[in-house]
Amino acid sequence: MKKILVICGTGVATSTMVATSIKDHLAGQGIEAQVTQGKVMDLLSGTPDVDLIVATTTVPDTVTVPVVAGLPFLTGIGQDATLAEIVGHLQ
Repeated sequence: MKKILVICGTGVATSTMVATSIKDHLAGQGIEAQVTQGKVMDLLSGTPDVDLIVATTTVPDTVTVPVVAGLPFLTGIGQDATLAEIVGHLQ
């Protein structure tokens, strides 16, 4: 099972909204993935054991996991393309 970490500034409201959107989309596509939430500070201690990070904030350059920009989940502009990019990383 693939693991996705959704990162925002505080790891609460924004990441919850984004994680829910991702979970719903993946379920609709028949893709199983574990989607967890966190804050950007969690990344300062090292790269987490995940397959993909979706971030609504800037991620440190030291992160070696693929990162997808999560801003379209907040604006609604380009969200379908972002979801397609996420699915592409999981395949």
